[in-house]
This record gives sequence, structure tokens and C-alpha cells, in this order.
Amino acid sequence: MKNTGKLRGKILFITGASRGIGKAIALKAARDGANIVIAAKTAEPHPKLPGTIYTAAEEIERVGGRALACIVDVRDEKQVQQTVEAAVAKFGGIDIVINNASAISMTPTLDTEMKRYDLMQNINTRGTFLV
Repeated sequence: MKNTGKLRGKILFITGASRGIGKAIALKAARDGANIVIAAKTAEPHPKLPGTIYTAAEEIERVGGRALACIVDVRDEKQVQQTVEAAVAKFGGIDIVINNASAISMTPTLDTEMKRYDLMQNINTRGTFLV
């Protein structure tokens, strides 16, 4: 995908940007000159899933963007507010929000436990609304 420079200087607040689709979006935007707020929970390496907010920040800066790595659980109103404040302090504002953080259960409806359902609702609905 061609870099157009249209995101140069823009501030993107991306939830779930420590790996996967969120990180891929962050890297593409960084190549286009964007500043990225990495709002995710992954501060420590996972044994099976590579990447943390810190390794994502390093990659973003390597490809030309500026990064702010913030530990945030989108279900926590205080953490979301603190991350927004940190973004404003570092970059001067937020231009684009990408609500990428999510939880999923690949189980059939009748096999989905309420604990898992509540997690999905709290992240996918409440967390998106909070951000």
C-alpha cells in the first residue's frame, strides 16, 4: 500500500495496538508520518504471542513514526482518561481514534459461558464507548 503522507503529523489513538491488526494499522500510519498512541494492556511478553506496547513503539519509531506506549485496559475509565491526557501532553491532541481492542469467543452460543460473554461486552461495547 502506497504511503501518501496524508497522516503526517496526525495523532492516532489505537487500542489493542501492541500486536496483530492494531499494530499493523499503527505501522502503516507511522510509515505515513503519524504519531501513534499505543493503548494496550500488553506490557509483558506473552509465552505464545509476541509483542508488547514497548516493542510496538520501537517498531513504529523505526519506520518513521513517533510513539507513546500506554498501559491501558479499555474497561477502566480512569486508565482511559489518563491515556488521553498523556496523549494530549505528548502530542497536543488526538486526531483519529481506532477502537481495535476486542475479545472474542469462537464457541457456539449455548456453549459460551456468561463470564466470557461479559468480558466480550465489557471490552467490545463498553470499552469502545469509553474510548
